[in-house]
Amino acid sequence: MQNSAARAYQQVGKQTVSPRVLEANLLSRAAGQMQRVRDEWDTAQGELFTALTYNRKLWTVFLGSVTGEESQLPKPVRENIANLGLFVMKQTMSMQAEPVPQKLTVLININREIAAGLRADRA
Repeated sequence: MQNSAARAYQQVGKQTVSPRVLEANLLSRAAGQMQRVRDEWDTAQGELFTALTYNRKLWTVFLGSVTGEESQLPKPVRENIANLGLFVMKQTMSMQAEPVPQKLTVLININREIAAGLRADRA
């Protein structure tokens, strides 16, 4: 059974957008979910696990993609993305162990910055 992040990746990929735009859109979607939980903590805290799970699964797909043999990215870029992905995973575990809305900020910012870079680097 496929996870929701992978399904979203596949469904959006069927549209006529570049892989970079697809990745940027998915990162933005995950950031938006986490932003909503953070901003509406008192009423949306129940959605925290879903938002974190979606983001974690998305980053798992990214990590698998950049660390795979078929990746055409330069080694330093692959290593940087892998390190960032590991940080995201650790931050997610920390958030699940001790849920505090402020901890979501770093995950939101990472996703938004990567998404902005992917959109800006379209060529």
